[in-house]
Amino acid sequence: MRITVDPGRCVGAGQCVLTAPDLFDQDDDGLVTVLDPAAGAPAVAAREAAALCPSGAISVAAD
Repeated sequence: MRITVDPGRCVGAGQCVLTAPDLFDQDDDGLVTVLDPAAGAPAVAAREAAALCPSGAISVAAD
């Protein structure tokens, strides 16, 4: 699974962190960051976070 984020699109809603806190965090400006995409986070949680992102800043693709 490959996870990419676009901090330029992020609006800081935090849905990603609420949905997958082991995978996403927010920086000091409230923008999305990926903690460790290789950590083996459930693909379901990553896809759900991407779907819930109001700005579409998260993309999840199969390797």
